[in-house]
Amino acid sequence: MRIVSVNIGRPRSNPWKTDPERTYIDKRPVEGPVAVTSPGPKGDGSVGLAGDRVGDVAHHGGTDQAVYAYGTEDYAHFAALTGRDFAPGAFGENLTVTGHGLGDARIGERWAGPGGLVLQVTGARIPCGTFRGWIDERGWLKTFTREARPGPYLRVAAPGHVERGAELEVAHRPGHDVTVSMLFRAAMGERELIPKVLEAPELPPGEADFLRRRYDER
Repeated sequence: MRIVSVNIGRPRSNPWKTDPERTYIDKRPVEGPVAVTSPGPKGDGSVGLAGDRVGDVAHHGGTDQAVYAYGTEDYAHFAALTGRDFAPGAFGENLTVTGHGLGDARIGERWAGPGGLVLQVTGARIPCGTFRGWIDERGWLKTFTREARPGPYLRVAAPGHVERGAELEVAHRPGHDVTVSMLFRAAMGERELIPKVLEAPELPPGEADFLRRRYDER
């Protein structure tokens, strides 16, 4: 796959939540290489790309949400549904990519990139109130959930850098068939999928605990 855009967040007030008061969902394309390193545990707002942060430190950022990617193919799908054009970074992603079906990426899949970079797929973006307000589309959370095109979160398995036009190669695909889309659907209401998703050995503990709680709520 190819990186179409590298996007860094600009801090802005968050009128859609009282806590936190600031959000970095407003991602803008940047030029030149951007260093990518593991940010460490969630809690202080750190993410993988140099110069970027998250506002909701309790729910975003950290090791297993170091990088968020979204595909041009998925943007085209939502553009056809809504009649809107979505520019790179519009969904708050760090990497806008093309050439790979991100919903079909498997949990634990590894992508190799510039400077020795290795990213590993860890989960799926779960929509929140900030995302709904930012997109400002009637019924957006229902639409986003129904279409199950969330884009993957990734951890930084080895540091490197990213830049517009660089290639990311799928270096490893696990033997199981638990995909980003399947995890998203399980988390968003299709609880019958949860036992299957929990079989993926690469599923981060935090994701597994969340899904177990969802399963117990039946």
